[in-house]
Amino acid sequence: MQVDFEITTDAEKFKQFDGVRINYSNIPITNTEYRIGNVNLLFENNIQQQPIDCFEANGYKAFFKTDGADLSFDIFAATFYLLSRYEEYLPHEKDMYGRYAHENSLAFKEGFLKLPLINTWINDFRKALKTKYPTFNFKLSTFNFLPTYDIDIAYSYKHKSWLRTVGAFMKSPSVERVKVLSGSQKDPFDSYEWMDALHQQHNLQPIYFFLAAQKNTLYDKNILPNTTAFHHLVKHQADKYETGIHPGWQSGDNFLLLKQEKKILESIIDKHITRSRQHYIRFHLPSGYRRLLEAGITDDYSMGYGSINGFRASVTSSFYWYDLEKEEQTHLRIHPFCFMDANSFYEQHFSAEQAYDESMHYLKICREVNGTLITIWHNNFLGTDRKFAGWRECYEKFIALVQP
Repeated sequence: MQVDFEITTDAEKFKQFDGVRINYSNIPITNTEYRIGNVNLLFENNIQQQPIDCFEANGYKAFFKTDGADLSFDIFAATFYLLSRYEEYLPHEKDMYGRYAHENSLAFKEGFLKLPLINTWINDFRKALKTKYPTFNFKLSTFNFLPTYDIDIAYSYKHKSWLRTVGAFMKSPSVERVKVLSGSQKDPFDSYEWMDALHQQHNLQPIYFFLAAQKNTLYDKNILPNTTAFHHLVKHQADKYETGIHPGWQSGDNFLLLKQEKKILESIIDKHITRSRQHYIRFHLPSGYRRLLEAGITDDYSMGYGSINGFRASVTSSFYWYDLEKEEQTHLRIHPFCFMDANSFYEQHFSAEQAYDESMHYLKICREVNGTLITIWHNNFLGTDRKFAGWRECYEKFIALVQP
């Protein structure tokens, strides 16, 4: 709410304060306070299974129910539980890629994964305080849209090693490949000029995340960072847009590789890299975020699922990561995304039109709560590959509505 506040445990000081007073306890102190009853969570220093029973409050889900207070649940504890990703520190099943499976999450189980529940809670909380204290002034956040792109397969055919090219052709002979390599046809994944024109038309300032793995593996398939083509592509985008690192599958668990990939990108663009998003959205708490901090990353854009679209932390606003094991707030700012093209296509098996409808849902809900809508697209979805026919047009239609 962008309001200055002070926390005190002195009841007398609380009584004498002339202004908005929020009593966060289960015992009333004054007759004019706004009281939020508390559960134990924020007073604990350990990590343990929490008793959670969801219920309806003002038409939306809530938990950590309290009785006799001005608010029907402990909004501070519930918000902290979701933002800190408390549940990801508890024993859980992993998916096929070793990630925290979205099926484990409270949001998925209780049906609010597609809603920025915390933003809704805050808006209702703001209104309640205004009713209690009519002179209370606060600032409303404003809706923002941030398009982001992961460049992890820069080209379909071009700029690969001769061994990869010959091997791929032997496995799947293609006339299109021959035409592209001979220069008579544009690479189907080369959508960069089209993207530039779209950004200029709608005055967009996207962020590009580049995968700079130094060798190709099953999951790291980009052109290698020592090639002229990679340097040219990265430099071309970095001269116009913000650029971040897309730590590869290999560097996801290897700090030395992460530092090397980051150094490669920094040498190409001649700038410090402070933004990141994990390849395959593969990270583990708290080790993954600690590695990013150690590498000098200040802003991460991985907070979402690589298996389904939605709000992993139940919020559409950025926040600082809290290291639950160390019990400290860090300076790593988390920027949650809610829509990724690959989730719609590969995981949810949506058509381009269905993905468009899904993206419009997130646009609508983010606007309603004055949040920040962050989307992830890949260059191959926006090119001319027949596999992704119609996706470019749907994205263009979406952009025209989000940025009229």
